[in-house]
Amino acid sequence: MTAFQLHTRPDGRAVPVLKLHWQRMLRIGTVASGAVLVLACTHRSVVPLTPRAPVPVAVQQAVLDSVRRVLDAAVTNGAFPGAYAVIGTREGIIAEYGAGRLDSADASRPSAQTVWDMASLTKVVGTTSAMLQLVASGAVQLDAPVTKYLPEWNVPGAERVTVRHVMTHSAGLPAWRALYKETDTPVEALRQVLATPLDTVPGVRFVYSDLGFILMGALVERVTGMTLAQYDAQRVFGPAGMTETRYVPPDSWRARIAPTEQDPWRQRRLRGEVHDENAARLGGVSGHAGLFSTARDMARFARLYLNHGTLDGVRVFDSATVAAFTRVQDTIVSRRALGWETPTGRNSAGGRLSAAAFGHTGFTGTSVWMDPERNLFVVLLTNRVNPTRQNLKIGGVRTALADAVVGALPRSTAPRR
Repeated sequence: MTAFQLHTRPDGRAVPVLKLHWQRMLRIGTVASGAVLVLACTHRSVVPLTPRAPVPVAVQQAVLDSVRRVLDAAVTNGAFPGAYAVIGTREGIIAEYGAGRLDSADASRPSAQTVWDMASLTKVVGTTSAMLQLVASGAVQLDAPVTKYLPEWNVPGAERVTVRHVMTHSAGLPAWRALYKETDTPVEALRQVLATPLDTVPGVRFVYSDLGFILMGALVERVTGMTLAQYDAQRVFGPAGMTETRYVPPDSWRARIAPTEQDPWRQRRLRGEVHDENAARLGGVSGHAGLFSTARDMARFARLYLNHGTLDGVRVFDSATVAAFTRVQDTIVSRRALGWETPTGRNSAGGRLSAAAFGHTGFTGTSVWMDPERNLFVVLLTNRVNPTRQNLKIGGVRTALADAVVGALPRSTAPRR
């Protein structure tokens, strides 16, 4: 393969470019296929070329400009120290951009290889992915009671709660409890979850519940005989080529992990430790939080879903089950899909994605939205909890980004209503 050399872009990012005739094509802006040859590079290392979406260069530039405006304004407004957004289609990336810095003590600019605490994106990237596969294989039935798989969950009314109820946050479980204060070990923490009584009968009220997804993580482990981390690594992330997505990141990743909060419980700035206290008490691996990942890997994950479960010739998910899991399950109680949110006009999808879109957010400032009707994904990764979780400006940034991206696309891509 032709050798790479580093080139510094106007935004300060170092990118590897191909020498000789490919470099001249990069200056022109296109190659014969119409794809822009640009790749984010971290620590001056060469990484594989990121596939580019086959859209006109003018469209790529318009989307990049819209992303830059939103993220730069958000940094100036103090919404977060740093962020990285990647926008693309099932074929590849349209635009990507890093803004700000990793931390007040680390001026490094976020890149495609910056590692972020994904927080509640764990629910969909980790747990829902595992559940999708188990449902497709017949190992788990959505309308079976959870107690079929976790008989030790025997609080009053638990026998009426189905897997579908939990996956749509309508199980009747409370949203949360301070496991990290009430227990000292992962075993004790899970025991407390199993002992938590229902607030309501299932199927009558939507309550976004971390406890429910802790149960789903335990269910995956019971059915498969593997830890959730092992299952996801072997059956989801490995086949999907997501080499930088994992629970409990190694120390070797620390320098490129975006720091999160000056944590009042642990009395230190967190970097490489899961931000969510309950996930920390559960050992860093849980169905509701614990994953770390990069923009590169999240772009692959989004493309995997937009390609109906197949990426680079590898089938990871069953296509019919992907369609079922991303479809609204209940228009009365929650308008949730299985694990996933759908656009409501009031959530982080903004007002311009189609009704077919699905996505999710994470407490640390992460989000992903995929719109199969538009053939579009929008990934935003930030550390908005740095230095404190009291910073609540991220909501407006998420909607502004989604709306700006759709607004920068040609009108011909607008969904049919």
